[in-house]
Amino acid sequence: MKYDMIICGVGGQGVLSVAAIIASAAMKEGLNVKQSEVHGMSQRGGAVYANLRLSDAPIYSDLIADGTASMILSMEPLESLRYLHYLKEDGFLITSENPEKNIPDYPDLDELLTRIRSLPNALTIDARKLALEAGSGRATNMVLAGAASHFLPIKAQSMEDFIKEIFARKGEKIVDINLKAFALGRKVGEQLLK
Repeated sequence: MKYDMIICGVGGQGVLSVAAIIASAAMKEGLNVKQSEVHGMSQRGGAVYANLRLSDAPIYSDLIADGTASMILSMEPLESLRYLHYLKEDGFLITSENPEKNIPDYPDLDELLTRIRSLPNALTIDARKLALEAGSGRATNMVLAGAASHFLPIKAQSMEDFIKEIFARKGEKIVDINLKAFALGRKVGEQLLK
């Protein structure tokens, strides 16, 4: 088994937190993990992405070749298209519908979402709305992680365990918000299972 994914967004959206949760859960389940990440030019607003590779056999490189990623998980819709060349033909693209307009010539959102939705295995999610429903707009990354969890070669429970661990130092309320956001994302992710 080999599962490669690109996790992307812009600085401040929690891309690396999601990568850490998935990687930690996969290691707990005995999988081999390699991760490479690139941070944008600024902490907030610059492009951030991670190559995350999971396998039951040894992994010799942390980089994903074009056309081989099983999933692109994106916190920002325009960023999802930036990495589309990595996605294999039957791969999944899961992205937030909510833009971070960090450039002056950001494309028309309706056209952008139409292009994404035209892909065979794409799901766009109003992640901000669900995160607010969970209790914090900052939990959009956990909504998206929940949606993606259906397609990962790890158990959702393992991911939930590491959500608890990562956010424990911020208090029980933050843990609960992130777990609720993850659960709401799982519910929306079921759409791609049909």
